[in-house]
Amino acid sequence: MKNQSDQEIEAKFYVLNLPAIQESLLAQGAKLIQDRVFEVNLRFDEADGKLRDLRNVLRLRRDTQNILTFKGAAEAGKDVSVRQEIEVVVDDFDTTRRLLEALGYEVIMQYEKFRTTYSFMKTLVVLDELPYGHFVEIEGPNGSAIKKAAIAIGLEWRTRASNSYVYMFENLQSHHPEFADRNLTFSDLHGLRVSADELGIHPADLQERHR
Repeated sequence: MKNQSDQEIEAKFYVLNLPAIQESLLAQGAKLIQDRVFEVNLRFDEADGKLRDLRNVLRLRRDTQNILTFKGAAEAGKDVSVRQEIEVVVDDFDTTRRLLEALGYEVIMQYEKFRTTYSFMKTLVVLDELPYGHFVEIEGPNGSAIKKAAIAIGLEWRTRASNSYVYMFENLQSHHPEFADRNLTFSDLHGLRVSADELGIHPADLQERHR
């Protein structure tokens, strides 16, 4: 049974100048919720790719905590991503991984990022640094609140990205076959210069786009 509190409502933007976005947040009184932290994420699926086919996500994350997450498929026809999200904090990362593997799930990808989180205009704004680029994710109570926050910090609303970080990585791999068997980690992608076209997205920061 779905619980309304298990709903995630968010929008994602690719940016060229993350420090400028951070400066804009601070200048407008955003409150720091979580300082920059390193994340390791493991994405799980069944051998036949059942979760992927259903557009579901089963993920184990380690940052300041260990968090097991399930995400359902995003609802169709929305301006922002609206999907079921269930999270639980677990004590032991490695034991949880072994439990999932014992249930028949396997790790299909490891990915890393640095994340900084702010509270701003009734939303949570997270600044993500991934091996292939920088992103802003805004989570809020509805699409209208998210759009207001995005515009306030200088993001072009129409450029929001509908694809996941994993899907973008797969797009990148299609341009770089040599990375087909690699993970989305800083060591695996060290030295790689990535364009927005290779990710299948457009930069959202207006100031950088119009230079």
